[in-house]
Amino acid sequence: MNKEVLLSNIDKVHTTEKGIDRIKKNLKIDTNDVVEYCKNKVLDKNCNIYKQGKNWYCEIDNIKITINSYSYTIITAHTIR
Repeated sequence: MNKEVLLSNIDKVHTTEKGIDRIKKNLKIDTNDVVEYCKNKVLDKNCNIYKQGKNWYCEIDNIKITINSYSYTIITAHTIR
């Protein structure tokens, strides 16, 4: 499946309260809008987006963002070592 599906539904991308805390902790970022932060990463033309199973994976700047392909929920994000 091509990444256009994710990009065309970028406005549906969201996360949970726990997701926000988890992403902030994992990426060591201090932003009020974690979803916006992640969306900007996903929309970057250098972002490598691929689908595996039920999730989209978006890799950029040593960060990997995991998004559920059905609900468009950001599950987690972490740095790639």
